[in-house]
Amino acid sequence: MSNPRNNGQLIGRLANDPKVFENKDGSKKVLFTVFADRAYTNAQNQRDSDAVPVEAFVRAQTQGLGPYSNIHKGDLVAVGYMLRMDRYSKNGEQVFDLKVISEDITFLESRSVTQARLNERVRAAEAQNQALQTPAAPVVAAAPAVAHVSAVDEQLPFP
Repeated sequence: MSNPRNNGQLIGRLANDPKVFENKDGSKKVLFTVFADRAYTNAQNQRDSDAVPVEAFVRAQTQGLGPYSNIHKGDLVAVGYMLRMDRYSKNGEQVFDLKVISEDITFLESRSVTQARLNERVRAAEAQNQALQTPAAPVVAAAPAVAHVSAVDEQLPFP
């Protein structure tokens, strides 16, 4: 890490698959969110977590997305990061935006575990897709109800 005073380690699970944006110069911006557990439990003895948005940059010379091409929703990772404050004007007001910039990423689960999770997601998506494609059973229109008057109804003692 470049600056020993402005860095940290973020450990958690990915909230979703990363989103990739390509820049004009061929480099790529990768956005992903990591759910990091808090260091304490609440009154119900449950551990809350925070969703931390992370940005990563991949140089144009790098083939594909580098290590970011192998991360998927649910993966347990350790992200080495630095903080960056972006400052710009919006509608005449100064905006300060603190960003978490990934400098490196480490996978904390074996490839077989992450691959099994990915395969299960694919199976579930295929099953859902198959269920949407199968035609629903045709709805049979019910025959209209026929008003029925019986002889018993005509013999009632009151009008």
